[in-house]
Amino acid sequence: MADAITPRTTDYAQWYLDVIKAAKMADYSPVRGCMVIRPNGYALWENMQREMDRMFKETGHENAYFPLFIPQSFLAKEAEHVDGFAKECAVVTHSRLKVTEDGLIPDPESKLDENLIVRPTSETIIWNQYRDWIQSHRDLPILINQWANVVRWEMRTRLFLRTMEFLWQEGHTAHATAEEAIEETERMLDVYATFAEEFMAIPVVRGLKTPSERFAGAVETYCIEAMMQDGKALQAGTSHFLGQNFAKAFDVQFQTKDNTLEYVWATSWGTSTRMIGALIMTHSDDKGLVLPPRLAPTQAVIVPIYRTDEERVAVLERANDLAAALKAAGLRVKVDAREAFRPGWKFAEYEAQGVPLRLALGPRDVANGTVELARRDTGEKSSVSQDGLPETCAALLETIQASLFQTALDRREALTTVVDDYDTFKRLLDEKGGFFAMHWDGTAETEARVKEETKATIRCIPLGQAEEDGIDPVSGQPSKGRVLYAKAY
Repeated sequence: MADAITPRTTDYAQWYLDVIKAAKMADYSPVRGCMVIRPNGYALWENMQREMDRMFKETGHENAYFPLFIPQSFLAKEAEHVDGFAKECAVVTHSRLKVTEDGLIPDPESKLDENLIVRPTSETIIWNQYRDWIQSHRDLPILINQWANVVRWEMRTRLFLRTMEFLWQEGHTAHATAEEAIEETERMLDVYATFAEEFMAIPVVRGLKTPSERFAGAVETYCIEAMMQDGKALQAGTSHFLGQNFAKAFDVQFQTKDNTLEYVWATSWGTSTRMIGALIMTHSDDKGLVLPPRLAPTQAVIVPIYRTDEERVAVLERANDLAAALKAAGLRVKVDAREAFRPGWKFAEYEAQGVPLRLALGPRDVANGTVELARRDTGEKSSVSQDGLPETCAALLETIQASLFQTALDRREALTTVVDDYDTFKRLLDEKGGFFAMHWDGTAETEARVKEETKATIRCIPLGQAEEDGIDPVSGQPSKGRVLYAKAY
């Protein structure tokens, strides 16, 4: 199975697609730019969704659902927002089809009075609803999250990373003060960063986007940026302080404690199945997918090995007993008792699918009270006692989780360069890629020049860094601090 995976050093883009195919995570669909998420991929998304949903609810948020279709006039109400999404919108113009001699056509008599936009994001339709829900300061804050699909008409697509339709969550909150909204924006950025680091085992940089990279209609966009194995960055989540822009566009005002009217302050924040792409490119290898144990749909698989029917009965019985003990300890375990496949084929399959632990159990193991334990991340094998196996596996899974994070962190540090010379920046960008901490004069002109000349963008202005006077090596103008440049997905 590993033979079907192109080595990373040969063709990284093809390697990525090969890993997805070998792990049976997703396929391209008959609709250009869309994907079919297979059970292995969807089970991973469910685990990610479950953990994030828990974290959202622990911070006081509730789930709701809003329509897929948005009146076109809603998007036009916020100028920056419509400008940012106009070229990506799918538009519904008719309500039914008609059979003609030439085939099916939109029925001319069913043309809609107003076009509907297939949801690219939900700020507009949600804030139209908030106008009815908010009258007084007593109605605030509203803390709502939605799990949904969205459509953005992308021309160049790649599984999980960029597709026309994708799954995501989008939080939309309303507050009485700017301070509360900013606090919410930063809180949700921390939730995303915690999830990425503690569950996905991906170290991230927290930062602010530059004005040219902000979400359309936002006052500030916060982000988490991750570094992939090929030296390219990937935006793994964003949290936006929207100010009063959408409240003013949809006339959402509330009566304050002082009996005055004021516009509501807003945030929105989101992550998507794009994070699966980040996980694949951070941890996987030339043998296939590597999954962090805390998110792996199957954390351990037991592969029975036998030759005779008598051995089969004894091995399967013991395998099921061990699986029951592991499940009782809270581990996600399966026994692969399929007769049609040899153990070696199963080993290769689970290696390609990224299952963190593989347990091989044969007649000799049953007799000796042992089991062969293999780690997916390092390939290390060891014979361990069946006594205390749940504790052994649980501890090893935590070790793997920590090891994956540390490996990714070490890689990111090795791919982060402080640079003060533009020529050096361009040379190293081509030679090894990665993050480049370089002074920026704060102008859009310099940012655009770097992008045009190198295809690198300012990924973020890192949060919490000390102010540092310097010179922008591109423009020669004074700078108050460094930003992170990188080529990105």
